Amino acid sequence: QVRLVEPGGGLVQTGDSLRLSCLASGRTFGWNVMGWFRQAPGKEREFVACINTSGGTTLYADSVKGRCTISTDNAKNTMYLQMNSLKVEDTAVYYCAAAKRFSPTAVVDLYDSWGQGTQVTVSS
Repeated sequence: QVRLVEPGGGLVQTGDSLRLSCLASGRTFGWNVMGWFRQAPGKEREFVACINTSGGTTLYADSVKGRCTISTDNAKNTMYLQMNSLKVEDTAVYYCAAAKRFSPTAVVDLYDSWGQGTQVTVSS
């Protein structure tokens, strides 16, 4: 099983930028798709972005397209989410996740391994 840890997160202001990291350890072989999800209070967990760690294919939610960039550093077993022009509605707990598949997917149930989450708060 792969273990995922998301250090970082924090409190920022509207318009600021923030980069989230997700460190993978353990048996990482085969976990070819990694993604970011978020969950705001009282809402369901929603897809943000994902990436195929081998080919680099990415997928973004419409709500973050153009403002966020997902990337990986395979040598460091680390995935990143660069978030720019942050909005109050981006406030949520952000989770990284991994799936044993090749094609990127926004379906939360197709991800088998999850990090503990990190809080991102955007103030106006």
